[in-house]
Parts: sequence; structure tokens; C-alpha cells
Amino acid sequence: MLEVKTVEKPDERRDFPRGHLEAVHLTGLDFAVGTFEPGWRWSESVGPIAGTKSCQIHHNGYVVQGRMHLVMDDGGEAEVGPGDVFVCAPGHDAWVVGDEQVVVYDFAGIMAQEYAKPAQG
Repeated sequence: MLEVKTVEKPDERRDFPRGHLEAVHLTGLDFAVGTFEPGWRWSESVGPIAGTKSCQIHHNGYVVQGRMHLVMDDGGEAEVGPGDVFVCAPGHDAWVVGDEQVVVYDFAGIMAQEYAKPAQG
């Protein structure tokens, strides 16, 4: 088996306040490019769509551009920037730091499947 897709022609795009997600779906991998504008904060821009108090998606990320601050529900926190690779468990908030757009590649799979989709129920 061999599959090749380009993020230049994503399988889907999801828009949300101050950002968007573009995803390609392959066998065994969903890959997403998240773009977040200055002023974006998960709890304000995506939380109302997801219907949860904090982000419940697991992320395996690589930051291409900009800076983002992450705060876990248990109080742990970190700031990530260009070249940083991170793993972030469900139960967190995040926001853009500064005036530069943030671009994150997410390899977790579930982000591309569920992120910024309305809650089921």
C-alpha cells in the first residue's frame, strides 16, 4: 500500500473564530494543519463548538510558526514555538501569544477527525 496526499489540497477544511484546520486523511493517519490568528483562544474560539470546558483532544504537534501557550486542567503549562515538538493530553486550554499567526502540524489523528466539530448529543 502506498498513499500520497498534499496539504495544498486538503480533504476538508474547518473554520472557527480566528482560525481554521485543514486535514488530509490517509490509511492509518489523519494529518492536520492548524492555523490560529492573534487573539485566538481555544476556550473562546473552539470551546463553544466542542461543547466542553477544555479541549478534550490529544495532540502530537510540531510548531511551524508563532507561539502558543498551553495550560492543562491540572495546572501544568508550557509555551511552544517554532521547531518545538509537543505531546498534549486531553484537558487543556491554549492561546496565541503575541501578534504572529501560529501554524501547527498535528499528527495525532483524532485532531483531524474531531477537532472543531460540534458536540454529539
